[in-house]
Amino acid sequence: MTEWRARRTYQAVAVVECRGGYGIALDGKPITTPEGRPLVLPSRPLAQALAAEWQAQGQHVDPLAMPLTRLAGSAIDLVGPHRAAVVERTAAYAETDLLCYRALGPEALAEHQEAEWQPLVDWVAQHLEAPLRVTAGIVAIEQPALSLATLRRAVEASDDWHLTALAAATAACGSLILGLALAEGEIDAEATWALSELDESYQIELWGEDPEARRRREVQRADIAAAARFLALLAS
Repeated sequence: MTEWRARRTYQAVAVVECRGGYGIALDGKPITTPEGRPLVLPSRPLAQALAAEWQAQGQHVDPLAMPLTRLAGSAIDLVGPHRAAVVERTAAYAETDLLCYRALGPEALAEHQEAEWQPLVDWVAQHLEAPLRVTAGIVAIEQPALSLATLRRAVEASDDWHLTALAAATAACGSLILGLALAEGEIDAEATWALSELDESYQIELWGEDPEARRRREVQRADIAAAARFLALLAS
């Protein structure tokens, strides 16, 4: 954003009403997106949460410490101007959805996947009328064209703000099923992360966790949590 400098140069952070919604002002000056567009938010709770991120910065402004601000910027700069591409990219996860590919073994892992993943595969089939095929192993299967088209329409039905969060969660999980379930309140952020990491967590129980894997999992967990909070603030 235009005010994003290495060193914090502002004191006061405020939510301001503006045309079309709410903005954030630093020392009375409205901030803009990285592309220079007005940062106009659709809900006051979301604006207040962004303001809190800016207020929490220390001597230096760290964009990585402001996940909601980054999502808002993405909604305006990336999703809005390139909506069709984002819809296609997000919907495409259904073709190779994580939850549709089960382990050949060990038996305990395969049973765990069936118990934890299948209810959400069934939910998509019943709630969205988009049944998907499930297989064991890594050989790709072709999903029903009608189901893929239905899921694409479900993605496309989201406005730019909700699509931003859905796209972020889906990419973090590698699963459109999980992304949609989170967006529709079927599961919460922690369950979304746990289900997306089911295989990894199983291996960690057996062999332990290395630092690199821990960092990756923490980033993924934070990304999903941010997307979930973004959705909740939009609905407030």
